[in-house]
Amino acid sequence: MIYILLFIFLLLFWVIFSGLFDAWHLGLGIVSCGIVTWLCRGLLPKKLIIRDLLIIPRFLIYIPWLLWQIVLANIYMIYIVFHPRMRDIIFPHVVKFRSQLKGDLGLTTFANSITLTPGTITIAIDRETFYVHAINEKVAQSLPGEMEKRVKKIFREK
Repeated sequence: MIYILLFIFLLLFWVIFSGLFDAWHLGLGIVSCGIVTWLCRGLLPKKLIIRDLLIIPRFLIYIPWLLWQIVLANIYMIYIVFHPRMRDIIFPHVVKFRSQLKGDLGLTTFANSITLTPGTITIAIDRETFYVHAINEKVAQSLPGEMEKRVKKIFREK
């Protein structure tokens, strides 16, 4: 069932983004989506649980918030770069902290969200311990912060 849903989802995107409805392009879309569905067979859960589907709307709510954080971090990076005392503001170092997240998907989402935000890069995760490179102390103090709370909310972790 999940493979059929994935195939339909991919084919829908193919049709929307290609905008071509002739037999050749639709056939090409069907073959391509079939191949991608087959290649993803090991990545998908065997059974589709409604609880897993409920992650999608929560994640879609998280994306605009993350994009806004990326914009704010970019503005802060511009401030640092053009500041007359830039060398005094920049203090790169590695921050170590424990995350409250337990699931692999939550940890991965959190690590990628940190890395997408300018001024921080997730270097490593050792179980729930994160090692993050931060450009200065102000950025380091914001970790794990609101981002972790929102990721916990997506995956309903306690």
